[in-house]
Amino acid sequence: MSKGKIIVSVTNDLVTDQRVNRVCSSLLALNFEVLLVGRKLNNSLPINRKYQTKRFSLLFNKGFLFYANYNIRLFFFLLFSKSTILWSNDLDTLPANYLVSKLKGVKLVYDSHEYFTEVPELVNRPRVQKVWQQIEKWIFPKLKNVITVSNEIANAYHNKYHVKSTVIRNLPFKNKTFYKVKDIKKEGYHLVIYQGSVNVNRGIKPLVKAMKFVDKTKLYIIGDGDIFDEIVSIVRTLNLEDKVTLLGKIPFELLPHYTFQADLGVSLEENVGLNYKYALPNKLFDYINAGLPVLTSNLPEMEAVVKKYEIGETISLVNPKTIAEKINELFSNKEKLNIYAQNSLKAKEELCWENEEQKLQDFVNEIK
Repeated sequence: MSKGKIIVSVTNDLVTDQRVNRVCSSLLALNFEVLLVGRKLNNSLPINRKYQTKRFSLLFNKGFLFYANYNIRLFFFLLFSKSTILWSNDLDTLPANYLVSKLKGVKLVYDSHEYFTEVPELVNRPRVQKVWQQIEKWIFPKLKNVITVSNEIANAYHNKYHVKSTVIRNLPFKNKTFYKVKDIKKEGYHLVIYQGSVNVNRGIKPLVKAMKFVDKTKLYIIGDGDIFDEIVSIVRTLNLEDKVTLLGKIPFELLPHYTFQADLGVSLEENVGLNYKYALPNKLFDYINAGLPVLTSNLPEMEAVVKKYEIGETISLVNPKTIAEKINELFSNKEKLNIYAQNSLKAKEELCWENEEQKLQDFVNEIK
């Protein structure tokens, strides 16, 4: 028997959002009816989920008009839909969810995937950042059920608003299958992989530039984002087409086909804004799940994982020279690289959704 209906909302097109898929799958397993709401873009790929999905076609795709358009559509959709719980993912879905929860007396969960008001896209635009800060200041102190992805973000919210958050990390389902990809032929070279959003200050520009100085190594970048075209331009300008491949957006179901073939996974967020400083991204745990050694920036949450499980190296300066030096150093020491890989395989037994989802179950049982 169903425990009720949960409407989960995000502002993306649902195709690549692994965290939301895991949460929805777990809620479905807990006997809730689940409906995931997002948006549909012109290039959105088809999706097939075990739970229900709905994607809005909107007039605007970015900026103030997009967020206003989305929240108005979401508000009226939620207002006239039956639900037991509203599940808001990130601050850009919260206004509509909060207003409907108050009007209808429906329970509200806020799942903060990042420290939204401190993302680089807002840090570099103080007037826009101020608007989002005011929205957060208006709603956050009134929230009763909050989830976030790292201890540092949870602490930051508690210090600012005196609201307790439950930490549920971005851990993947444990994958025991070894995937092979026909179009990857690693003959005489190493493969470095970056997977995730191709956005500003994620270390992608210096990573690409570093490839000029890295020996017998190729880089695969999987994902899309605001600076994708700029990265394509850098690759062409530096004549790196034979060393850097941009695969664009790929459904998360297909990601392991590439991740499992790599020799090194990178997550090089730069220390710009508290969101990246406190980052604990999906891709780090995806690399671990694939048994990869990792190279990350030395931001506190990521460095803590890398050091605790001894799965790779961190760097303090995210620039082409330091990245190239560290990659060359790692690939020149096969023994150390193999130890890191073996440690990742051990760590994946602990750092998996099958373990983390118990926290989600406990959280759901205590929703107020």
